Amino acid sequence: MAPQSPAYERAVALIDAANAEDPNIELADGKEWPKELLYSQRMSDILQRYTPEADEAQRLAIHAQHIQRWKSPRSDYPMDRNGYLQWRTHLYKFHAETAAALMAQAGCSAEDIDRVKQAVGKRALKVNRDTQLLEDVAGLTFIEHYMLEFAGKHPEYDEAKWIDIIRKTWKKMSERAHQFALSGGIRLPEPLLPLIQKALAPAE
Repeated sequence: MAPQSPAYERAVALIDAANAEDPNIELADGKEWPKELLYSQRMSDILQRYTPEADEAQRLAIHAQHIQRWKSPRSDYPMDRNGYLQWRTHLYKFHAETAAALMAQAGCSAEDIDRVKQAVGKRALKVNRDTQLLEDVAGLTFIEHYMLEFAGKHPEYDEAKWIDIIRKTWKKMSERAHQFALSGGIRLPEPLLPLIQKALAPAE
């Protein structure tokens, strides 16, 4: 990895400090973590394995993907499809603007701030390479660290529902991410392997 600029290091520290305020705690590797701080660390770890040559703007976008997510809970919106979409739209804007403000405070360039806002705001997926990289890393992180936990929280989901979830996650990712996942780049959740294989099998 290339030497990191002082502005980048300050931005990472500010993002980590913001996420360390998360009141939601998760246990990982025998240690308690603020939930979104743990998520940002996991995202950055996957990025380092998947795209070690990523530049500073890309690394900051990945690190800030869920910044202070607890401040905009799903329960603030109607519990229907429209409410869900409103929540997601607000989240993208909230994350993008929060990350941009911290980057400006850290002294990052206007160009890098704009790139991070575009990626974290999920703009131009499949066209913007920064946005697609973020979506790839988010999908890989979900599969390795969160898919099995998510399954445990939703025992009511049948096989068809799970196949749909896996396919939707897969669809957002690039072909390079698909190959990375299937070639041992991440740890696939063993209990869900039969479902993953079925979801990804070619249609007959």
